[in-house]
Amino acid sequence: MNAQSRGNVALPAALLGLVLWMMPQLAQAAEAVKLLDLTQHWVGYTAIVLFIFAYALVVVEEEIHMRKSKPVMVAAGLIWALIAFVYAQQPDSAYHHTAEVMIRHNLLEYAELFLFLLAAMTYIGTMGERGVFDSLRAWLINKGFSLRTIFWLTGLLAFFISPVADNLTTALLMATVVMAVGGNNLGFVGVACINIVVAANAGGAFSPFGDITTLMVWQKGVVEFHEFFALFLPSLVNWLIPAFLMSLTVKAVTPESSGDKAVLKDGAFVVIGLFLLTIAMAVCAHNFLHLPPVVGMMTGLGFLKIYGYVLKLRESRLMMELEQVGEGKKPFNIFRQIERAEWDTLMFFYGIILCVGGLGTIGYLAMGSELMYGDLGPTTANILVGLISAVVDNIPVMFAVLSMMPEMSHGQWLLVTLTAGVGGSLLSVGSAAGVAVMGQARGIYTFFSHLKWIWAIALGYAASIWLHLWLNADLFEPVLH
Repeated sequence: MNAQSRGNVALPAALLGLVLWMMPQLAQAAEAVKLLDLTQHWVGYTAIVLFIFAYALVVVEEEIHMRKSKPVMVAAGLIWALIAFVYAQQPDSAYHHTAEVMIRHNLLEYAELFLFLLAAMTYIGTMGERGVFDSLRAWLINKGFSLRTIFWLTGLLAFFISPVADNLTTALLMATVVMAVGGNNLGFVGVACINIVVAANAGGAFSPFGDITTLMVWQKGVVEFHEFFALFLPSLVNWLIPAFLMSLTVKAVTPESSGDKAVLKDGAFVVIGLFLLTIAMAVCAHNFLHLPPVVGMMTGLGFLKIYGYVLKLRESRLMMELEQVGEGKKPFNIFRQIERAEWDTLMFFYGIILCVGGLGTIGYLAMGSELMYGDLGPTTANILVGLISAVVDNIPVMFAVLSMMPEMSHGQWLLVTLTAGVGGSLLSVGSAAGVAVMGQARGIYTFFSHLKWIWAIALGYAASIWLHLWLNADLFEPVLH
């Protein structure tokens, strides 16, 4: 065994040993942790400034061309260094390990999210490589549908695909379709992109797999898998109202077929089947075995890697028979799909979770919880969360709510899940789907083109909240706040 091979074996073994050592240490220390109120301390003020500055750089990512993970990762390190410095200066030794315990708690939450998303991203990437999404796009383009039919079909597909394939991937796929069909009809492409973003965000709100926020709520154990479907009708209304109003501007003309063709590669349907099996395993691991959902996802990723090995052998053999090995073609390699995962996004989540976790350790989340959920009441606070997520990304907002863990009825937890998921549709920069489509349809789908329809989207937002409060009234406390 060469040095590189020995290193490849030693690294996972070392990581496993570290995790096994950390778990009992973390459990023991968490029971005796003592926190200081640093909200009026210079460290608290500095941490707030660092977080705001880092997040401002994230907001202008498209203008400055700096990946969003970079500033938040640096801010996270600096915030925790400041916290650790203050605790290390305390004369009472009980405080000395508080920062270590709290940051490990945040790292454990991030590790679950990271591995879950890595498995999901690898599956989505593999399905894309096998031609699944290209085939769907070619079918839609070549069926000869009218622009109005394409408008409704892409919205409907975005609504029902996003609960499985996540809202970002779905929005990008459907936006490609409307751009190919619409061509120079910029008015159609613009309004269809708005429809897709709203539909993808709405569809992602009633499934743990549809959005990062719903995934965090599910992994936290606040809402069970089947309980998310209570949000189906409110989510549907959230999309249908603005979709109907926008469809009135779309003409029922039929564009010319482009003749695009796409071929499904070998094993495409097997990969789809494995993905559905993986989702089922994640749900069963959580519901029946009381294990974290990530265990089912990583087991499913293992199945995909084994099947990837089968595909690699099959394609290598075929290439040798056709003498194509020297022509630049390579057999399928599952690790290539892992490499193509959204690593910037995964690192961004690391920075955000640790930044928000640091602000929570300082005491700001407890202060915010008292202000929002104590003074305003849960219903007003949860509606406000949705409005905030239109300006600030819903991921740090939802992580902050989960860190606060206010005492709320089940209906209120579903309400904040709904508002955090669909509130981002109010502005184009309020969701990952909107930001991604702005980049894909640059100059056509813009912040201001989306802003023109904010009144229609707001009607859908209000109607979805009202429907949830009425339809799921039995899940709320006797008196709604």
